[in-house]
Amino acid sequence: DVQLQASGGGLVQPGGSLRLSCAASGFTFDDYAIGWFRQAPGKEREGVGCINSSGGHTYYADSVKGRFTISRENTKNTVYLQMNSLKAEDTAVYYCATSKWAGCPHPASPTYGMDNWGKGTLVTVSS
Repeated sequence: DVQLQASGGGLVQPGGSLRLSCAASGFTFDDYAIGWFRQAPGKEREGVGCINSSGGHTYYADSVKGRFTISRENTKNTVYLQMNSLKAEDTAVYYCATSKWAGCPHPASPTYGMDNWGKGTLVTVSS
């Protein structure tokens, strides 16, 4: 069975940093792109960014560009989301998901082809 588990969330002050991890199992990890998503209370889920299967290509939502970085270690079946300069509006449950393909979907349709979703991890940015 395909399994994804996001971890690393917690409470952080504005301006602080966190690194989330997405551990995967049950499939050939380095064949597929991985996306990060988030859902804030009362809001729709939104795409945060994506990394392709090799790690050579990433994209980010405008709201996190320049502050968040996605990377992956295929030898560890893990994708990371480094979050810096955190803001209150980054508060959300963060999820990772696998794509059906090696490449990321078009940024305008971040959930397209994302067919396996993990349980999320809560990030709270507050003083």
